[in-house]
Amino acid sequence: MTPTSYRALAAAAVAVALALTAPAAPRASAQPAACAANGFCEDFESQTGTTPAGRWTTAVANCSGTGTATVDTTTAHGGTRSVRVTGKAGYCNHAFAGTSLSDVPSGGDLYARLWVRHTTALPAQHVTFAALRDANDNGRDLRMGGQNKALQWNRESDDATLPAQSPAGVALSTPLPVNTWTCLEFRLDRTAGRLDTWVNGGLVTGLVVDGTPTQDVDQQWLNRGGWRPAPGDLRLGWESYGEGDDTLWYDDVAVGTSRIGC
Repeated sequence: MTPTSYRALAAAAVAVALALTAPAAPRASAQPAACAANGFCEDFESQTGTTPAGRWTTAVANCSGTGTATVDTTTAHGGTRSVRVTGKAGYCNHAFAGTSLSDVPSGGDLYARLWVRHTTALPAQHVTFAALRDANDNGRDLRMGGQNKALQWNRESDDATLPAQSPAGVALSTPLPVNTWTCLEFRLDRTAGRLDTWVNGGLVTGLVVDGTPTQDVDQQWLNRGGWRPAPGDLRLGWESYGEGDDTLWYDDVAVGTSRIGC
């Protein structure tokens, strides 16, 4: 081998070594490109107190107890702040941090993305950790939470669930992992009455309303025709209807009219 060849080989080896030891490039931000124009993004970094402020409020309907929603500086998905919810069992212990959706265009698709972390597996009994007040359903809530230890949607007005709470339906959903950050996304087609749900980027079969009744999935949901949601707010927190204490953190929330991604 010639000296030139040795030098070329040595240079290539050095380049490979540098590539292997170089720090990984930072992950690109998951915020939507135009959230100021068609929605909003919230990383809670501008919060200065312990009570969520600005666009966020901790007011709850009906009654409240020992559950709390506070700004936390010990655990965050990105940056140094998140909203921590100390969720307690029992309906009157519900606690939420909520915000209006008045700055999101009405009609058509509504997308939301949030990162959530919690400490206790979803219980067998029904709980809610996100809610949207539906103006087209007499102000009753469209609720995202869990039952039978898996994720579900629930419609407060008629208690319809997605998926159906049969063994086959529950098997088409998924648990919410504990002690790790999970990316939850959903799409509400407010014109056609459709719903899609993603966990860490993967569509969950049992959490889809596609307009065609499917046994164990959305047949019960579609029994009441004409569902066209018009949510006016988004609330993140905890509401239990029986058993179920949990501690949850929410961070990097984004809402808009196109898919945002994790």
